[in-house]
Amino acid sequence: MRVCIVVGTRPEIVKMASVIKQLEADGSDFTIIHSGQHYDQNMSEVFFKELDLPVPDTNLEIGSGSPLRQMARALTGLDKAFRRVDPDTVLVEGDTNTVLAAALASTKLGIDTGHVEAGLRSYDLRMPEEHNRRLTDHLSHHLFAPTGKAASILRMEHCWGRIYVTGNTVIDACLLYGSKAEKARVSSMVEPGLFALATAHRAENVDDPRILREIFKILVGCPLPVVFPIHPRTRSRFRSAGLLRKLESSENIILLPPVGYIDFLWLMIHCQFIITDSGGIQEEATAPNIMKKVFVVRESTERPEAVEAGYAEVVGIKAAAVLRRIRVHQEQKWSPRAKCPYGNGTAGQQIVRRILRTKEISRTSLVS
Repeated sequence: MRVCIVVGTRPEIVKMASVIKQLEADGSDFTIIHSGQHYDQNMSEVFFKELDLPVPDTNLEIGSGSPLRQMARALTGLDKAFRRVDPDTVLVEGDTNTVLAAALASTKLGIDTGHVEAGLRSYDLRMPEEHNRRLTDHLSHHLFAPTGKAASILRMEHCWGRIYVTGNTVIDACLLYGSKAEKARVSSMVEPGLFALATAHRAENVDDPRILREIFKILVGCPLPVVFPIHPRTRSRFRSAGLLRKLESSENIILLPPVGYIDFLWLMIHCQFIITDSGGIQEEATAPNIMKKVFVVRESTERPEAVEAGYAEVVGIKAAAVLRRIRVHQEQKWSPRAKCPYGNGTAGQQIVRRILRTKEISRTSLVS
């Protein structure tokens, strides 16, 4: 049984870490392909080192570019890589261009595809991620849903693959690396508990100058100092909008380059609250060792479980409304309504065991 794990971005590396660790522990035959969609060292290479993961066997170096060009380069590279590796199963996670390219390539080559974090939906077709995750779900043989709600969506859409509810692997990562985060380098740069953490990278936000100005107002007007590790693409958009110098000179914003996972985990653990358009951070905030309020600067979310449990709140992108809600939050004593809705930190183990068990059942059927 040979498993091929395909990743392309920072969140994919983090969310596949526990799967890779379990494959190592089981002595399984596996290989890692990095598409190179995140080509900046701080956005990819450092994560393999920090998380003590094997160096990818192949890096396709697809780099930046339009979604179609990224997909084309990824498909061409994956075609060659899959033919060389000859895997039984290809595992992908999430909703990036890399994920859809891998699902398409493996399907065309007759290889089973497993989709980790299947069944998420925002129903916002402005989001390229929504297209990617839907198509990947309908192509995949194994659908690893993080929650019962996600599994229900897959059944409602009549996806053909086998559905398993496993929890989310990002909770595995938070628990696995939480103690290591206490030695993070960023801990010497920021006072614990006295800051808000912010991220922004969604195309529908940062590619729209009007929305970008609202995000700028939120960061500058936040009642707490804001630590803002800025994505390279987001920095470029702020520059194009004529806002980068103002962002850099603001006394309320601590602007950082992209940080490694251990540093970011420390920031999540020690901030007061989070302002973000990220989907993954909405999940991470629910981990037992984090448990933070998240203000989601979007009009929708594909993580309704985090909202229902009281961790995440979709506040839109109008600065005045967002800042008003943050101030009200600061005046109240907050606690979530429920425990972590994304599992108990064993998702990676469940995913690997399901794949190996399915293969054994298949072999037994052939023999009989």
